[in-house]
Amino acid sequence: MNKMEGTSLDLEKLNIEKIKELFPNVVTEGKVDFDKLRIILGDQIDDRVEKYQFTWNGKSDTIKLAQSPSTGTLIPSKEDSKNWDTTGNLYIEGDNLEVLKQLQKTYYGKVKMIYIDPPYNTGGDFVYKDDFKDNIKNYKEQTQQTSRANPETNGRYHTDWLNMMYSRLMLAKNLLAKDGVIFVSIDDNEVVNLKKVMEEIFGENNFIDIFSWKKTETPANLSKYTKKAVEYILAFKKDDKLNQLTGLKKYSKSSNGLMNQTNSFHKLVFPANYIDTGLANGIIAKGSYGTQNYEINLLKDTSVYNGVFTEEVILEGRFKWSQDYLNKQVAEGVKISIRTEALSPSYEKNEYSAEKPWNIIDKTFGVSTNESASVNLNKLLGGTFFDYPKPVSLIEYLVKTISEADYIMDFFSGSATTAHAVMKLNAEDGGNRKFIMVQLPELTDESSDAYKAGYKNLCEIGKERIRRAGEQIKQELIEKKNKAGLLDDNIIDPETFDNGFKVFKLDSTNINPWDGTIKLDETTIFSQTEVIKEDRSNLDVLYEIMLKYGVFDKPAKEIRVNTKTMYSVADGYLIVCLDNHITLEDVKEIGKLKPRNVIFKESGFANDNDKINATYTLEKLGVEEIK
Repeated sequence: MNKMEGTSLDLEKLNIEKIKELFPNVVTEGKVDFDKLRIILGDQIDDRVEKYQFTWNGKSDTIKLAQSPSTGTLIPSKEDSKNWDTTGNLYIEGDNLEVLKQLQKTYYGKVKMIYIDPPYNTGGDFVYKDDFKDNIKNYKEQTQQTSRANPETNGRYHTDWLNMMYSRLMLAKNLLAKDGVIFVSIDDNEVVNLKKVMEEIFGENNFIDIFSWKKTETPANLSKYTKKAVEYILAFKKDDKLNQLTGLKKYSKSSNGLMNQTNSFHKLVFPANYIDTGLANGIIAKGSYGTQNYEINLLKDTSVYNGVFTEEVILEGRFKWSQDYLNKQVAEGVKISIRTEALSPSYEKNEYSAEKPWNIIDKTFGVSTNESASVNLNKLLGGTFFDYPKPVSLIEYLVKTISEADYIMDFFSGSATTAHAVMKLNAEDGGNRKFIMVQLPELTDESSDAYKAGYKNLCEIGKERIRRAGEQIKQELIEKKNKAGLLDDNIIDPETFDNGFKVFKLDSTNINPWDGTIKLDETTIFSQTEVIKEDRSNLDVLYEIMLKYGVFDKPAKEIRVNTKTMYSVADGYLIVCLDNHITLEDVKEIGKLKPRNVIFKESGFANDNDKINATYTLEKLGVEEIK
């Protein structure tokens, strides 16, 4: 019976396996022979002393830190959650570096979109300082403090910020699906450094664009040279599996001419009583019209009465549209006009079909500002508890650029705008997107309105925002359903709509490590044989096992097997037995469930002989792995 690994995914080992797949002859006994690798790569190795590179103090250490496994775990908090048994959404409290490590086994290559709004490094915001020895201990210490600023007077002003961002972006890339996209909000303090870092991690060829989001309609007059009205959103894709961003619509009334000088000369027939005009009443004779740049021929007499062409209008010219496309637009009610004697037609739309996104994001595309976001959040929470939240419409806009998405992650969750946007979109289009929010439980200032209202840290604000927004969206669905009637299938069923979330909190492992420094006697020997820490529950241990096993996103339920309490994960794919006094009859009953994997608590067996018999019995019954 094998022991379970006690850490998160070993990324260094995984990288060596990738090299081994490409060049099996350069890996011997788990080590890479770089001399052989250099011979294989030949002249492609850059060994110049002077070369183009982006570096800073601590960069090598932060790369090592990102790849070092985590010994921590995520503790379930059912009492803090909503709809625990049915929801697919996650809210995780903890240092996002350690949390990202914990999520590697389960979500590696599964997340379709990541959006983050990290500290902008403006001098007064919180910049978390990693510890290269024990980050779990460091996390507990730092989260007992109020906001730790990174002032410009700090000699490592950019360095600390870069070290924080680099490791987290490395791990985020692993989680992205092959056709996944990451969006990162930033302002001009670190936009240049952020782009360089992301080009290094994701590859220059995977850069999509830098979007400029109009954050305010009333920019402050504080800047020396300009009024700052925009912030930036850097977008990178995982690899070439993503063809383009899609799903965007422009909401703005606009008139567009139908002529295009490079198109072929062809005929279009416009129906009677459809085209409006500013021309006077009367007959318009066939003949040559248009302008110096655009030749337009009217092939048949037509007439105007009360601002409408009352007969067919048959024109010949260099048009953008074909006859079939014109017919389709007419069927959809697109407004077409001929305003002048040149007889040049134009069309007007209030809503456009999905197109590639512009790299400017503003109200033209239905996206609001920081001021609007603050008003809406304050109204939802009943007070001013969070500064400068992003508008829900901004995150919705970004999510819509991505085709069908299972998981959407935000590991600088803040006020949980991303969770709000995901629920809102699911309610609108029936999507099954699931959010994964991660937030450091940074303490609120004791003099703040948030603290006085009972929100002791930022996570409390985020969770309450999700609860209230979820209920608000569900109530809107109920009202729509009641108004439209039960037979309207276009409205999402409020009863099946997922507005819940499971809460987990980062902590040290549930398992007691063996301490070889302890001198064993009658008292201490028993403490060394108990596997699970005294203050931890079986549910805590179950989810640590699911994390380490890579099935954290699967459903788990408690079952009874031969009077023993056990857990079935992923509909019986994995059986976890944490009970004591396991007998051979218990083991046989487990085998009847036909699981693929079974995990026991080692101290649950009376002796080694019982463990050996359990392994033999389960293997004989077809179980692939017993730990």
